[in-house]
Amino acid sequence: MKPSVISVVVMSVMACSFNNKLQTGGLKYVALGDSYTCGTGAKPNEAWPVLLTKHLNDSGISIQLSANPAHNGWTTQNVIDQELPIVEQVKPDFVTLLIGVNDWVQGVDSTTFHKNLNFILDKVQNQLPNKKSLVLITIPDFGVTPTGAMYSGGRDIAKGIADFNAIIEAEAKRRRLRCVDIYPETQKMKNNSALVANDGLHPSALEYSNWEGIIFPTVYSCLR
Repeated sequence: MKPSVISVVVMSVMACSFNNKLQTGGLKYVALGDSYTCGTGAKPNEAWPVLLTKHLNDSGISIQLSANPAHNGWTTQNVIDQELPIVEQVKPDFVTLLIGVNDWVQGVDSTTFHKNLNFILDKVQNQLPNKKSLVLITIPDFGVTPTGAMYSGGRDIAKGIADFNAIIEAEAKRRRLRCVDIYPETQKMKNNSALVANDGLHPSALEYSNWEGIIFPTVYSCLR
């Protein structure tokens, strides 16, 4: 693996230990993903799955973030190896999935990404009481951040992420699952430094809050 790739996928060693404590009461929610779901760049309680859980409860849906096994640098293969066993353990009522940026950074081809994504979706849906209680989220455009271009590997970041997002959206449509497109919002990080964390790569707490605002209506509709 090239040094530049190592630096982006291991930007921080923070895992989501704050969110890994199993909770009880209401619907059980598991958030699958990478640093974007972990909330890297903000405080643990500013991660969008935490904000989403609070927003849902405030809106009359009793739900607990039972586990957030997301981790910096993780790919679809890591979700398969490390996160799906937690889904099997928790047996959630609802799951979100935001994954793929590190697949692209590490040079995983689109065919392998699609194959892994299908494997994840199959396994998660088989665990859910309602197979439609799974919401997919598109990959952010990290290339617009101050340091994002450093991790292109000479490739077109926008095109690469768009190609992966097309796979995510097509698979959601095929399975009749809800998919939230946060990609346009993430492009605002290009001209607004308040939306970028101090590391120059990840979103700030404000941007995670913006993501939650976009994700919430779809999740609320799904669970209502």
